Amino acid sequence: MSDGEADPLGEIGLGAGQSPLVSVVVVNFNGGELTRECLACLRRQTYPNREIIVVDNGSSDGSVDLVRQAFPEARLVALTENRGFAGGCNAGIRAATEQLIATINNDAFAEPTWLEEMVRVALRDPRVGMVASKLLLAHRPTTIDAAGVCLDRVGIAWDRNNGLADNPAETDQELFGPCAAAALYARRLFDDVDGFDESFFCYLEDVDLAWRARLAGWRCVYAPRARALHRHSATAGENSRFKRYQLGRNKVWMIAKNYPSPAIWLYLPFILAYDLTGLLIAILVNGGSPADRLAGLAGRAAGLVTLPSVIARRREEVRPRRLTGGQALSVLDPPRWPWLLLRQRARLRKVAAPVKPSS
Repeated sequence: MSDGEADPLGEIGLGAGQSPLVSVVVVNFNGGELTRECLACLRRQTYPNREIIVVDNGSSDGSVDLVRQAFPEARLVALTENRGFAGGCNAGIRAATEQLIATINNDAFAEPTWLEEMVRVALRDPRVGMVASKLLLAHRPTTIDAAGVCLDRVGIAWDRNNGLADNPAETDQELFGPCAAAALYARRLFDDVDGFDESFFCYLEDVDLAWRARLAGWRCVYAPRARALHRHSATAGENSRFKRYQLGRNKVWMIAKNYPSPAIWLYLPFILAYDLTGLLIAILVNGGSPADRLAGLAGRAAGLVTLPSVIARRREEVRPRRLTGGQALSVLDPPRWPWLLLRQRARLRKVAAPVKPSS
């Protein structure tokens, strides 16, 4: 962008201000005790100008009554059905009216300065529409669960620094996007790119949102002093059949919706090669029944079956793309060598804790 060219995001970012009100959205589905702990942590936040919005996805475990009785200060949005993390977040965002919106999983427990640190980073630049915080594994609090999210040019998304030792000396830096399990967004970003894609239901919905936002010119900054403990996959279960299916399907949709053209035709052979190799390894290594092992393949098949409608929607949608083709490709990481991917998978299996899904 030239010096004389107006910045299209200059008037719609977070901007500067004195302690703007932040709406914190918590999505719950049959996770009452997790939500109790999450809300107790939010109650202890040092940032004073906040409201808490709890979206219940049609729970049957008494979560609604728990929130009403134990946390009367929280605004409750009680849905009649489970709309997933994406749909639940969108319902909370619609209920909020403020300039800043934070999202946090009900299985994430924020340190007292979590919100304050994210707001501090957000107010520096109106082009910053996303702030990533640091998630630490609840069962290994010196180990990082996610420090933002990354996406490479062969369509592989991962939680940045997952499984690595925490480094307290980290400084603020620009990233591809935040992990929505604990993040801060500009309300105007959601208005600009139409919020989370509810068809994703859950998993990769935050990567899809970050990709659309980056294509529209928004920035993401990592605030390492904004910290929360995370019980990874406490709701769906790590490596569950449901999770494998969702990841497989949503990966197909995410690439088809967002990959810049014509670069996708150059990278498509590599995308297919990496994905097929990763899928084969997952089938051979992951445990469970045959149906469990093949859930990722079933998800990809479902994504491919619906691919024509996804592509048609991409052509019909009028979405802001403020980056040139080369700039759009530059927001993605370069492909990594296959053995580095294998090493990362091994590290994730090593640090993962067995978590019982909520019913």
